[in-house]
Amino acid sequence: MSSNLAIFGGNPIRKTQFPVWPRVTDEIKNSIINTLENENWGVGSDTIDVFNNKFSQAQDAKYSLALHSGTSAIWVCLKSAGVEAGDEVIVPSYTFIATATAVVLANAVPVFADICLETGNIDPASIESLITKKTKAIIPVHTGGNPVNIDEILSISKKFDIPIIEDAAQAHGAEWKGKKVGALGLGGIFSFQTSKNMSSGEGGAIVSNNKSFMDACFSYHNCGRVRDGEWYEHYRLGSNLRMSAFNAAVLIPQIDTLMDDFNLREINRNILDDAINDMRGLRCMEKIEGARSSNHIFMCRYIEEDFGGVERDVFFKAMQAEGVYTYKGWSPLYKEPLFTINSKEYPWLEGIDYQNLHHNNTERFSNNEAVWLRQNYLMGTEDDTKDIINAFDKVTTAIQKDPKKFINIDL
Repeated sequence: MSSNLAIFGGNPIRKTQFPVWPRVTDEIKNSIINTLENENWGVGSDTIDVFNNKFSQAQDAKYSLALHSGTSAIWVCLKSAGVEAGDEVIVPSYTFIATATAVVLANAVPVFADICLETGNIDPASIESLITKKTKAIIPVHTGGNPVNIDEILSISKKFDIPIIEDAAQAHGAEWKGKKVGALGLGGIFSFQTSKNMSSGEGGAIVSNNKSFMDACFSYHNCGRVRDGEWYEHYRLGSNLRMSAFNAAVLIPQIDTLMDDFNLREINRNILDDAINDMRGLRCMEKIEGARSSNHIFMCRYIEEDFGGVERDVFFKAMQAEGVYTYKGWSPLYKEPLFTINSKEYPWLEGIDYQNLHHNNTERFSNNEAVWLRQNYLMGTEDDTKDIINAFDKVTTAIQKDPKKFINIDL
C-alpha cells in the first residue's frame, strides 16, 4: 500500500484543483456595475445601506455596520464597549492573530484562555479564573465557523457584568439554538477577507441589537463623527475604517446565496465526518448540541500514537502529494514573535511573560493534532468529497501498515 502513495512515486488521488473561491457570478458583476454607474462609491452610497440592512437581517440582528476589515471591527467593538488603556480582554489562545492584536491596538492587555480539545473553541471553564478587576471584555471565537457554547459564556458575562464581543469572522450563517451568531452578546464581528464564506477581498462588519453600542461603533469607524452631527465635528479618537461601496456591491448578492452555500458545506462536512469516524487515528471535531456550524474550515484531529509515532507533518506531506492539501492551521498565539514584548512600544504590557505561558489543550491541538482542509474543499461535488475521503483513507492505511517507512521522510 505505501508503495502506491504519491509521495513514493505512485499516482495521486487528485490531479485537478478543487472549486475556485471566491466565486464570480453575473449577479456580482451586475451589482458592481450598477454601483459604479449609479451610486456614490463611498460615503452616502445606498449600496452600503442596502448591505447593512440585508446583512443584519441575515444574522438575526437589528443593526449592521460595514467596515474595511474584520480586524478593525474588533478594535471598534472593544473601544465602543468601553475598553481603555491598561484594561484586560480575555481571548482564546487558539485563534487568528487579529483577535489578539486588536486588543493591543486598543492599548489593552490580551489575557489568553485555553481551548476545549474536542471543539477547538475557548473553554468556558478556563475563563472565570482569568477574570480580574481589570477585565473589561471577553472575545469568544467561533473557530472554523463552529459556535462556542455561548450560553455558558453569557452566564459568565452576566455574573461579572463583562460584555461579550463575538469573533464570528468565520461563522457567517452559523446558529446557536436556532438563532444566528454575532449579536448574541453585546455585538459581534464578521470578516469578508478573500477566503471567507462571504468574500469581497477585504471587508468586515459589526452586528448588534444594542443601539447605543452601534452608535459608538459608527463614531469610531467614521473619524469620530456622530450620527446626524456636522461633517467636521469629531467626538472620539476614531479612524477612517469605512467600507467601500464596491466591496458592499460584491457582498450583497452573496447574502442571497449564503444559505445555499452553507447547506452544501454542511452536507459535505457530514459526509467527511461519517467517513473519518471509521478511520483509526483520526477524530472528528465535536458537534455541540444546539450549534450549527458554518463549516468555514474542516478540522479533525491526528492521533500520533495510532500511527506508530509518525509525526503529523509527515501525514501532511503524504496528503499533499495526493492532491489534498492538509495543514496545521494556527499556532498558540502567546508563542507568536509579536508577544516577545518591546516595552518601549507596548509599555502597558511590560512585565507580562507570554513566552512562558503554557496551555495544554492549545499546544496539544496546534502542535500535534489539528488537521485543516482549505476552505474551498467543502464547496465541491460528491465526487470531490470522495476524493478527499479516499486520500485520507489511502494515507492513514499506508502509514499504519508500515510506519517505519515514514519515520525518516525528509520534511
